[in-house]
Amino acid sequence: MNKFSMLKKLTVAAVLTLVLMLSSSLALAADKVLIVVTSHDTLGNSSEKTGYWLGEVTHPYQKLQQAGFDVEIASILGGEAPVDARSLADKDPVNDWFMADNKHKNKLKNTRKLSELQAKDYKAVLFAGGHGTMWDFPSDKALARLAADIYQQNGVVAAVCHGPAALLNIKLANGDYLINGKKLTGFSNTEEAAVKLTDVVPFSLEDELVKRGGRFEKAADWQVKVVADKRLVTGQNPQSAAEVGHVVVQLLTAK
Repeated sequence: MNKFSMLKKLTVAAVLTLVLMLSSSLALAADKVLIVVTSHDTLGNSSEKTGYWLGEVTHPYQKLQQAGFDVEIASILGGEAPVDARSLADKDPVNDWFMADNKHKNKLKNTRKLSELQAKDYKAVLFAGGHGTMWDFPSDKALARLAADIYQQNGVVAAVCHGPAALLNIKLANGDYLINGKKLTGFSNTEEAAVKLTDVVPFSLEDELVKRGGRFEKAADWQVKVVADKRLVTGQNPQSAAEVGHVVVQLLTAK
């Protein structure tokens, strides 16, 4: 075999190897989903602390991760996000699973800053609840812009419990509110009254969602309730968090 033939074979082999490496790399690059948590840690003018509700992060996270998605976590300010201590009170095996793995829990200790992210990198965004969201989600322009862009690129927008506070000021390119005319749910007025925070939160989540044109649905207090309307998925309360994750997975894998 002459040198030219040997060189040709080596070149072909090198090209094939490169193609296989690139193919493997692309195959390993999982689609990304973003979970967003609050950076706000105080209940109104009181001295009582709040933040995100841990189970509303961990339960959807587990569903998405088990389905093969790469899940990132962001907050309004970035860095370590405040957790509502009340969400740590009950024994929760999913919370235990999440917190036992440094790879998972470090995402909450080092959340990405929402304003630095780009919609093109994500197939879906999910807004976790916790009372802190009522103060920083509705007014954040980066949040509204990112969610609108994800939705308009045929992605999924989801929220659970107080997380739908994020939906209040998301407008689409045509000027309409994202939730206008869509069925949805969220933490209900009766649930807010049950936890004695009606006069502490800055507004009624249920009432404001309706004012924006949302067709609000609800179950009895603390019962699982998830509503999907096109690519908008909402859950009523902490008990609905896992099912929100499940429905998001269904929508993303059906495409």
